[in-house]
This record gives sequence, C-alpha cells and structure tokens, in this order.
Amino acid sequence: MKRGLIAATGVAAMLVSVAACGSSDSDKGSGDSGDKAKSLTVWFMDGSNPAGWTKSVQAEFEQKTGAKLNIQVQKWDGIQQKLTTALSESNPPDVIEVGNTQTPSYAQTGGLAELGDLKKEIGGDWTESLNKPAVFEGKQYAAPWYAASRVVIYNKKVWADAGVKETPKTRAEFFKALEAIEKKGEAEPLYLPGQNWYFFDGLTIGTGADLVKKDGKKYVSNLADPKVAKAMDIYKQYQAFSKAPKDKDEATPQQADVFAKGKTGAFIGMGWEAATAIKANPAIEKEIGYFTIPGETAGKPEGVFLGGSNLAVATGSKKQELAKEFLKIALSDKNESALAKEVGSLPNKESLLASVKGNPAAEAAAPAAKGGGTTPLIPEWAPVENAPNPIKAYMTAVLNGKSPEEAAKQVEGDMNKRLSQKQ
Repeated sequence: MKRGLIAATGVAAMLVSVAACGSSDSDKGSGDSGDKAKSLTVWFMDGSNPAGWTKSVQAEFEQKTGAKLNIQVQKWDGIQQKLTTALSESNPPDVIEVGNTQTPSYAQTGGLAELGDLKKEIGGDWTESLNKPAVFEGKQYAAPWYAASRVVIYNKKVWADAGVKETPKTRAEFFKALEAIEKKGEAEPLYLPGQNWYFFDGLTIGTGADLVKKDGKKYVSNLADPKVAKAMDIYKQYQAFSKAPKDKDEATPQQADVFAKGKTGAFIGMGWEAATAIKANPAIEKEIGYFTIPGETAGKPEGVFLGGSNLAVATGSKKQELAKEFLKIALSDKNESALAKEVGSLPNKESLLASVKGNPAAEAAAPAAKGGGTTPLIPEWAPVENAPNPIKAYMTAVLNGKSPEEAAKQVEGDMNKRLSQKQ
C-alpha cells in the first residue's frame, strides 16, 4: 500500500521546499469543536506544500475567515493506518491530502465527506482526468489538487551526435530517432527496464485498456484483453532499444543514475529525476532536454499515469463549512497557478496549464494531462501493487518470449487473489 501511495503522489519528491508551519506531525485531530473555535487542522503529506504557496494560502485563509490554520505535515511511512485511524475517531483532522488513487479506499469506508456542492461552485472546469479519481460511485468525495506525469528526458548531445535534430511528435518518429542512436553505436538509445510499470500503465490508458473487469460482484484480472496486449507490444518495441534488465524496475538501479553517465540517449521518468542525474554528474545538466511522450499521431500524446493528490474533508470534522472555505482558497485559480509555478506540478484546470511556462519538464508533461489516467479506481486495487506486483511479472514474461495470453494466464491467479482481499 505504501508503494501505491508514493506512486499516487509521484510529484512529491519534486516538492522539496516544505513549509514547517503549524504543529508537528505527531499532533492529532483538530483540537476543538465547532467553527466558533476558529481553528482548522489540515494534514499535508511530506513534500507537498512548498513554503511560498503555504505562506500565501495560510495568510489568505486567516485574513478571510478569522480562523487559525493548523498545518500538520505527515510522513508517508505508515500513513495509511494513521489516516484510517484518524478518520475513524471523533476528532479527526478537518482537511486531508489523499493520494489520488487512494481516494476510493477512504471514500468507501465513509471517512470522506461528500463535496458535490463544492464541485458545482468551483469545480465546473476541473480537468476531467484529474477529477476522476476524486469521484467514487458517482459522488464527489474530494477535490483535485495537483498532478504530475512521466516525460521523455533525453541527452541532447547524444541525439545531436546521431544526427537527430528535432524532438519527435509521433511514436514512429521517436522509434526512428532511437534507431539513429542505435546505428551510431556510441550510446544506449533508451534506458527502459522491463518492469517500468507506471509507463506501461500509461500505455494501457492510451490503448483504452482496462486492467480489471467485473465478474459478478467481484473484480478480476483483465490482462488477457487484446487492448492490454497491444499496450504490451508497444512497450516491447520500446524496450528493444534498451540493454536494461527485463526483470527489474526503474529503481533497480535508479534510472537517473544510469542516465547521468552520459551514455544513454533517453529515459522515461518524472521530471524531478533529472535533478537526480545532475546531482550524480553536474556536467550533464547542460545536455538535458525534455519532451512529451509522443502517441501514434501528432497532436495526441501517449497515455500517461497521472500521479497526484486530492484534498478532502473528513466526514467527522465538526467544521465542514470552514473546511470548504479552505478548499475554495487553496484550489482557487490564483493559488493553483502559484503552486504550479513554484514546483512545476500540473494544476487542476487545463486553462491554468500556462502556469508551468518556464519549467521545461512541466511544459513537457502538460500536453498529456487531458488524456492521462490512473490505475483502476477501486478500493480493491491497492494489494495488486504490493511486491511482488503480478503485472511486473506479466511484463517480464512477455519480454522473455511468452505470448501476452500465456503471460496473463500465468499471473491471473495471484492477481485475482489480491483483488479479493478485504480492505
């Protein structure tokens, strides 16, 4: 579950300037009852609320409402149990940050208040792909806050040496560029291990595939679907340009560290991973470029996994209206734009994407936001991603020669068992 939470907020590692406002993360609950107490407790996750944004939002909230904002920054380790416990108590935090793919789990338990009225008031133009994870069984249980997605991070020198002068606009053009680098023979065209699962998830979004399906009242594996096989075939074509191990993921070893050596044409990752490469080899900074993962046709980027966070109100909060006032302020166009400018996250409205101008990694991520998506938005999904993730095993099996159908059959028992676990 921790793995899923971290993935859901993939941008968090990029948000390194955290405000040390309010109480410590050991504090619990809102500490008083009723709006008259003039205090609101908000739980942010470590790495999500940068200093400038936090200071501005806090000042605006306190000036407008006359209430104090008690911000408590929580650690990722153990957050699922801590948050589950907090939401079940009589005095929970009023507003909480929740990983987007984890929202259905908390909504199912009844821990999150419905926010349909807030959606009507301020969310009419929220980007659908970002808002979808905030909805469970047709009801709005959270509000989209920010997102991030993978892009292509490439070495300009390697590309130039291979005679590639422009960044690709289609998948075919991308393959052609990788072929040119391969022909040059001086660098690995693409570093892509066999189990970069979130890139694969993006490909399934691009092919319109569903990783699970309903069988009566329960969810079961849908890996045998031809649309999943199509996505895996695209992944296999990409992976053919890489010497990376077929049975490891992008963290084993860290792909940014491999890229930092200067002998790799490109890799597919989060924008913040470039900073990891630069830390390992400062000289590579001048060679780094970014572009949107291209799709089959120009103007329509590849599907991407949108990691991010939602903001929600605890059902047990005695300050529902004050909590909604905070959300109106935090999610205003002004503050969404400010967050995007400060850290390079994707704001919750397409109309605000211009806010990331000047941040090349975020600029590369922005075009894919509209067509992005997530893992299956069902409470039963979380155990699937617990190690060892059966979908990673499926990917490795296909890359090692099994047909997609054979590979799907090989892991479906494990996947179905995980989908049937009680949450």
